[in-house]
Amino acid sequence: MIKDRKRGVDEAMEELPAARKLPVMLAIVAAMFFSAINQTIVGPAMPHIISVLNGMEYYSWCITIYLLTSTIATALVGKLSDIYGRKPFMLIGIAVFMVGAFLSGFSVNIFEFIAFRGVQGIGAGIVMATAFTAVGDLFPARERGRWMGLMSAAFGFSSIIGPPLGGWMVDHWDWKWLFWVFLPLGFVAFAMILALFPKTERRPPEPVDYAGSLVLTLFLTALLLGFSFAGGEEGWGSPRVIWLLAAAVVLGIAFVLVEKRASSPVMPLSLFRNDIVTISNVIGFVMSAGMMGALIYMPLFVQGVEGVSPTYAGYVTMPMSICMVLVSGWIGRQITKTGKYKRYAIVGMPIMIAGMLIMAFMSSVWQAVFGMAVFGFGLGMGMPVFAVTVQNAVSLDQLGVATASSQLFRSLGGTIGITVLGTVMNSEMRRHLRESFGGDASAGAGADVGAGAGGQTGAAFPLDTETLLNQPALEAYRQSLPADQLAIFDRLVDMVRDALGASLTTVFLTGAALVLLATVLVFFLREIPLATGRGKPEALEAVQPVREKGAPGKG
Repeated sequence: MIKDRKRGVDEAMEELPAARKLPVMLAIVAAMFFSAINQTIVGPAMPHIISVLNGMEYYSWCITIYLLTSTIATALVGKLSDIYGRKPFMLIGIAVFMVGAFLSGFSVNIFEFIAFRGVQGIGAGIVMATAFTAVGDLFPARERGRWMGLMSAAFGFSSIIGPPLGGWMVDHWDWKWLFWVFLPLGFVAFAMILALFPKTERRPPEPVDYAGSLVLTLFLTALLLGFSFAGGEEGWGSPRVIWLLAAAVVLGIAFVLVEKRASSPVMPLSLFRNDIVTISNVIGFVMSAGMMGALIYMPLFVQGVEGVSPTYAGYVTMPMSICMVLVSGWIGRQITKTGKYKRYAIVGMPIMIAGMLIMAFMSSVWQAVFGMAVFGFGLGMGMPVFAVTVQNAVSLDQLGVATASSQLFRSLGGTIGITVLGTVMNSEMRRHLRESFGGDASAGAGADVGAGAGGQTGAAFPLDTETLLNQPALEAYRQSLPADQLAIFDRLVDMVRDALGASLTTVFLTGAALVLLATVLVFFLREIPLATGRGKPEALEAVQPVREKGAPGKG
């Protein structure tokens, strides 16, 4: 009965005239852009903000807390929006995000800032999950590609204008305005959703899986914190990391057991009996893990190896965003036109690999720019595909939870990928430093230039990755040296830069290998016709009996 009424609501939304759908989509895109631009504009200013709040030792928490809360919110809101509709959660998500942004600007210490960033993360997770799901409510699968491409383009556009704008604002304005400047857009997005998003029929209440939600939250918390700590100074052997990862395993098993008994599971296990959903999510996980090599570690090359200032380093990633915006919009239209989608992933992902191979062997900033452009071209081809595959492979009553599962796997892949690739870089950095400094890996981390010339320079100056990224401090120390020590200092800096460059080569190759694995999995992805109406695609009929083998209402 609930499913029948839910289907009726979705049909009513799809049957809206085009004149109504376009304003609704504009409202959805406005909400998503509001969330995205508030992240991209803050990124370049984060070190400055944290230094003003005297909390550099908590730097990673400012990023981790946002990632943690947004991931949990994404996982939980999918099922809830299937039960209660998208509109209330869109409004809640925008409101929570605005409150978090407003309060972040009033932070007087690092702990308040971390807490309010967590509030922002909750709002962002809700907005992102419901925005992509709402496209599935409004349009049949055949038409979703066009709109998924548009939403990807909007996200890419925020990546183009956000970092330069954030860098300029933090140089000329108080950092608080980074969180407040786009609040008017939040009010506009909220008003548009409130006025334009269709009202849905009030449905009978469905049991909320409180136990599953709690265990899932604890599982994600333990897993993400475990990998975050492992990627920091503690390392994989830390007792805290071991306990967290062990707890994640236990909670993961407990979650499966709880969901098997739930009458309305928050993340139905039956969803993963659908081979299209499972393979698409695994591809998203592996691809996100690999692509983090391009997004996270490119600044280390540009600033640390090539010595480019942070102000200009942000422009190196712009070609990737521009290519992604242009290509994703075009690919979305092609998916709608042809009804085919697998071919674009098969072509796009090898292009991503080519871009990462260029990055692996780059030796100049211009090669980095070219590699990022190639990578963005491939990313634009592949990005709109997998959300379409997941939504097209499930019934209407699972649209929200299926979309949330896709975003959850991508988020987990990105988090774990950052940690794994960070471990690879640190290990390679130590190895190359040992080779450069005659077997002593710590020599480069505490090179005392003055000791070789009578100790006239005073304390040792640490030559490591962080120092290479602090160009003003590096140059100031160089200027303080006597003339006869400059050649020694420059040689030491070049040795550390060479070690960092060689380490990043391994990082980019590892990322390319992960994307290659995802590319291989694409060939196992079953392509079924994109529905042109609310009826199931003919190939999906074969999936449904498998999904419904369990007892009614069971996961």
